[in-house]
Amino acid sequence: MKKMLKLLSCSLLVISVASGCNTKTTEEDVFQYKNAYVGDNSAVINIVNRSMQSDNFRGLELKTKETPYGIILNYDGSESEKNDKRTVIYNATYLFALIQNAEWITFNFDHQEYKITKDALIEWYGEDFSTFQSEEELKTLIQNNWDDEYKVNQLF
Repeated sequence: MKKMLKLLSCSLLVISVASGCNTKTTEEDVFQYKNAYVGDNSAVINIVNRSMQSDNFRGLELKTKETPYGIILNYDGSESEKNDKRTVIYNATYLFALIQNAEWITFNFDHQEYKITKDALIEWYGEDFSTFQSEEELKTLIQNNWDDEYKVNQLF
């Protein structure tokens, strides 16, 4: 009986230690899609599902028949115009940084549509974020730019 209890305790200890070794979070996994293509439905959906307003995400269309390639994202509801614009900035930055051949994205909310191009977003930021290699770099860039309401309105 003591041997069995000891074996069980050791097994639980090994399992606990092994599960604690996996420090990679779901958010960090988004960069596994770096260099994906617009035609990779799974990559696009996984990126959007890790983005802002993912609970309101209702579907997408991938436009790959002719260049420039693009993505149409559909959302239910609208939190507010300010939050919708933040969603567009955040999600477009991630999608353009990770999907190498995406040139434009249209965001459809209940009562508003926003179309943004990769070139316009790069110009707005003043740097090419598609070369970034981590989520931390993207988040810092986004946060340094989206609090200025005047600047945000210039993009739209």
